[in-house]
Amino acid sequence: MYNFWGNISKFPRFIISVFAGFFLTTVYPVFRLLTNTKTNYLVGTLVLFLFLSLYAIVKLMLGYVYE
Repeated sequence: MYNFWGNISKFPRFIISVFAGFFLTTVYPVFRLLTNTKTNYLVGTLVLFLFLSLYAIVKLMLGYVYE
């Protein structure tokens, strides 16, 4: 039974390391793109467009009308 609770107590650290690894693996190529000036503007524009489109989608989903 001690072994069981020892494994359960390690689970939160495992979940945090999985999420951190996923985040770093996903975001690392974007940071490599930001080293070049041309791709820096492209990535910035794409991120801005992504946030603006998500804002519009959520606003329409919640029923707010553009005025």
